[in-house]
Amino acid sequence: MSTENLPQSPEQPSRKPRVAVVFGGRSSEHGISVVTAGAVLKAVDRTKYDVLPIGITQDGRWALTADEPERMAITERRTPNVEELAESAEGAVVLPVDPANREVVYSEPGSVPKALGEVDVVFPVLHGPYGEDGTLQGLLELSGLPYVGAGVLASAVGQDKEYMKRVFTSFGLKVGPYVVIRPREWARDESAARRKIVDFAGEHGWPLFVKPARAGSSIGITKVDDLSGLDEAIAAAQAHDPKILVEAALRGREIECGVLEFEDGPRASVPAEIPPPDTHAYYDFEAKYIDSTPGLVPAPLTPEETAEVQRLAVDAFEAASCEGLVRADFFLTEDGEFVINEINTMPGFTPISMYPQMWQASGVGYPELVDRLIQAALRRPTGLR
Repeated sequence: MSTENLPQSPEQPSRKPRVAVVFGGRSSEHGISVVTAGAVLKAVDRTKYDVLPIGITQDGRWALTADEPERMAITERRTPNVEELAESAEGAVVLPVDPANREVVYSEPGSVPKALGEVDVVFPVLHGPYGEDGTLQGLLELSGLPYVGAGVLASAVGQDKEYMKRVFTSFGLKVGPYVVIRPREWARDESAARRKIVDFAGEHGWPLFVKPARAGSSIGITKVDDLSGLDEAIAAAQAHDPKILVEAALRGREIECGVLEFEDGPRASVPAEIPPPDTHAYYDFEAKYIDSTPGLVPAPLTPEETAEVQRLAVDAFEAASCEGLVRADFFLTEDGEFVINEINTMPGFTPISMYPQMWQASGVGYPELVDRLIQAALRRPTGLR
């Protein structure tokens, strides 16, 4: 029978993809994550996407927060926090546990849970442990929710500086000298662990950089010029991570390069250079975020040096099985060799951060950068890939 003359049902308007911006978290980089979220919320194209801001408090509660990015900025040298933005001191957001259901629920003690609607993609802008290290990514995989950025393995490798260096070495990328002190090693014999560092300094010289093995934003890092400052530096690093990494100082220029996933694969941005800050011993947390020490974009490199660091940045992205985005940090040594220091799978992402600045100089502005990351996540399935 022909249906040509039967009445037709009106077409339902298509729903805009819904993006959950998840930020804050339990790491020492909580405040910077909130700042990053404010920048992303400002940049998301509201004609193209619906947005649901979800903050994770410092004690791990998932909170419904106001969509007010202007409250997520550094003010008077102080970073914001999720507790100040949460709509309730007790309410909690719950992700779906069934991959066939993408509906997010909000509940408060003594109240009937309220459905917040379906989420199509998560934009996690968490830095450090419990967010950037594969833990959140594993939760999203179990929930069947697509998400921006690296998967479980790449996130874990990108967070743990020891295993990051081991992976890079296995792929032929050059890394600088380092030594690791694990928690059991320190607990078993502090003197032997300390002697291991002193022997390392005897081989490679002072200064050394003592840092948490699984932290970022230059938090907990100390430049140690001689033996007298070693114990204090170890304690500062262990306050953020019981596993510490000690690196020899490399003489050279600090060069960064961004990698972004396009439809045809990862591409590298123009590189940037981080000049030595005038008022800081090195490029530490305050130099990065509080005093906003400016970088040079693009870096004053030769065309050959630019091409080489771009190639190495993409190689690092591929070596760690990354997705979405990466900032790769290098030293250009005095003999003209690039040595990779680390990658960040969720780098600082405010408009003044180096990663967006490098892409701005490469012709991809901040709103387009956010859109490309969301689109890459929507194209990618969860699960093994």
